[in-house]
Amino acid sequence: MSEEAEIVGADWLTGELPPDHRSGYVAVVGEPNVGKSTLMNHYLGQKVAIVSPRPQTTRHRLLGILTRPDAQVIFLDTPGIHRPLDKLGEYMVETARRAILDADVVLWVVDSSTPPSPQEHEIASWLKEAPETVLALNKMDLVPADSIPERAEAYHELLPQAEWLPITATTGEGCDRLLEVIVAKLPLGPRYFPEEQITDQQERFVVAELIREQALGLLFQEVPHAVAVMVEEFKERREDLVYIAATIYVERESQKGILIGKGGQMLKTLGAAARQQIEQFLERRVYLELWVKVRKNWRKDERELRRLGYVLR
Repeated sequence: MSEEAEIVGADWLTGELPPDHRSGYVAVVGEPNVGKSTLMNHYLGQKVAIVSPRPQTTRHRLLGILTRPDAQVIFLDTPGIHRPLDKLGEYMVETARRAILDADVVLWVVDSSTPPSPQEHEIASWLKEAPETVLALNKMDLVPADSIPERAEAYHELLPQAEWLPITATTGEGCDRLLEVIVAKLPLGPRYFPEEQITDQQERFVVAELIREQALGLLFQEVPHAVAVMVEEFKERREDLVYIAATIYVERESQKGILIGKGGQMLKTLGAAARQQIEQFLERRVYLELWVKVRKNWRKDERELRRLGYVLR
């Protein structure tokens, strides 16, 4: 557990708790696109982390808080662990590595519909010293019944000390049992966050991520990966209306043209879809204004990464 967590826990008083109350940080790690964010969103009952079929959707460490009468589980959803090709990739992998070091329990999520990859062998080497690790064999609905024992054994051999369970995060199959295993491995402790709090992310961050989620769904090839979003203004115009101005950054002029589209149609489509998601999240009407700007090769520039919010804590 991090020093920051201990300080917060020491200051937070929640009243009477059962003597066997458990709490702690659970780092959710794995390769890109294995279902980490889908699983965390399932446990929280709402969208905290954006999801898409594209790999490397999650770029930051995202915190999701599940509070039950007997436990408070603080999930740390992390970027997919991969071989980085630029400074952004290095930031993402380091973010995941630090989450492992800070966690009370590591939840390693794998795509069981495919055999273990070379990258997963490397992840297993990272986790050999982790005090408590649970292996979630996700996407089991895609594994033929006669292949399940062989596939489970292949992953179990990578980290024999880890308890493993089959799940399907998209449907929730096996997720309740997995959660009970996680809670049982957490240390006894108090609540670190108020009961009603779901995440530590500010509204501006979530809004920027919801805009980026639409870019991931609507754009193709390399363009979505070159997108970063910053919310420049967030103002309540009336009690039921919020004005939001955001800038979408890309790396090349050609990407800017694709994002705007002929006659501005792509940007209009993206904005309309994002506005609906933001209104659901804020539970208020939203006036959304989007701009597109070029920051050349920002994923390779440490100064640009810091300016866009990719800073290790």
